[in-house]
Amino acid sequence: MLVELHVENFAVVERLRLRFHTGLNLLTGETGSGKSIIVDSLGLLFGGRASADVVRTGTERARISGVFSVPQAPAFRALLEEAGITLEDDELIVEREIMASGKSRALLANRPATATLLKSLAPWLGDIHGQNEQQRLHSPESQREMIDTFGATYRLLEQVGGLYDAWRACSRELEDLDRTEQEQLRLADLWSFQRKEIEEVDPQPAEDNELTDEKRVLQNVTRLSEHAETAFTALYDAPDSAVAQARIAAKRVQELVRIDPSLQEVADLLKPAIIGLEEAGLTLRDYLGKLHADPQRLDEVETRLAAIDRLRRKYGATIEEIRSFLAQLRGKMLTVQEAGEKRAEIEARRQSLAAEFIAAAAQLTAARKDAAKKLEKRVEKELAALAMAGTRFRVALSAAPWSTEGADAVRFLVSANLGEEPRELDKVASGGEVSRIALAIKTCIEGERPGATHHLLVFDEVDAGIGGEASEAVGRRLKALSRSHQVLCVTHQANIASFADHHYRVEKKESNGRTVAAVSELLGEERTREIGRMLSGQRLTPEALRHAEQLIEAGHLA
Repeated sequence: MLVELHVENFAVVERLRLRFHTGLNLLTGETGSGKSIIVDSLGLLFGGRASADVVRTGTERARISGVFSVPQAPAFRALLEEAGITLEDDELIVEREIMASGKSRALLANRPATATLLKSLAPWLGDIHGQNEQQRLHSPESQREMIDTFGATYRLLEQVGGLYDAWRACSRELEDLDRTEQEQLRLADLWSFQRKEIEEVDPQPAEDNELTDEKRVLQNVTRLSEHAETAFTALYDAPDSAVAQARIAAKRVQELVRIDPSLQEVADLLKPAIIGLEEAGLTLRDYLGKLHADPQRLDEVETRLAAIDRLRRKYGATIEEIRSFLAQLRGKMLTVQEAGEKRAEIEARRQSLAAEFIAAAAQLTAARKDAAKKLEKRVEKELAALAMAGTRFRVALSAAPWSTEGADAVRFLVSANLGEEPRELDKVASGGEVSRIALAIKTCIEGERPGATHHLLVFDEVDAGIGGEASEAVGRRLKALSRSHQVLCVTHQANIASFADHHYRVEKKESNGRTVAAVSELLGEERTREIGRMLSGQRLTPEALRHAEQLIEAGHLA
């Protein structure tokens, strides 16, 4: 809903600030007074193309800003979040600034924005109908939404959307699997070679350390033999060995103990010492018995260490890392083997979802066709009351690529002249006709829907080429729409203006030798006089005033 509009140095407007309300807001004034400037300003806020021609002569820039009470729709909020816009109090300030040089910029909530973003947000903020600025009526997506709204297909849409999302997720999973499988197949030979290379060596934990120690021994057999033999002789084998000398010492100490028992502690210490010396000697003897040169074993150890070293250079700094890499290879090879089974499973699920989607989409198509037939009849009936009798309105459904909205493309077709085939709106209807078509469609779809939000609907010159009963019918339909929407309408017809909840007059004045447009909200007698002027022209007669009072009273009862 549009809460407030500020316009500065735009065309003949010097400075303007307007507050709008819920219900039916009507703009009236003499031809050329600048009524459409308000609509043009909104068009710029909705992402319309800016031109330096709109900048008031003698000024550097034109500024337009609008304060909107925004919808709670998740899709709208998502657009704002994606643009980094944070709302406060559920109001959004949209601004456009046009330089005299022709450059322009846009702001959303005081943050720079693009005109493209404004266009994306426009359908959520308001629709402009008339003067070739229809925001939604020419959009195939919006036409489909209108059919769905009219046909109340929400549950079917939710079902179809869920099935499509699930089907698409399966399709993406298959695509990812195919890409992964292709990559894995390209790498399978390498993985197989690597696994075979590691498995042939089959290095065991800490094996390299053990082999390194063994290699050191095999390379130093002679030195080890010499040192071990010398140690064994000195410790155990020589007549004056350490063991022999220790035994002599123990025997002498034992004799001393018999004389002096206080030396028993020394005797006790020598016993385990002699045992330790004997064990050390025997161990050296056994070591010498095993120690011998084995060139073949040395070659085997060196070959084994070289093989482990090759693996270490390619697959990990340690044997633990090499074995971990081997486990990963085995897992990848298993994945390749299982990929076929997994793919078949996903494909079966995808085909099942596709079948469910086709069935649900067919139901949605049938519901849309039924809604289309009903809407065609109702819109044609409304158009007849809007001075467009004989106009044919058709809703064409055709096959479209699958999406969350089903598998239908929707187009609104119109034939405003007898004998002409229905064609797209922008090819056969004038701005005023499109405004009335939009009014008819909105009346059929939204007029009586309970709980509708106050979405802004702007109708410019909706009364073009009509009068009398037709203009009254337009007024009644605008009034009906205003019960569920905020409606802003520019009109020349007193019959339409009499239905207003809020009436604004646009007029041109002279200020400091220049023409400026001013807008004021009319209340009470001012409103009666304005509608009287619209009835009688410049000369306001008592009869016109009485007629105006009657129209206003009738409008209040509508």
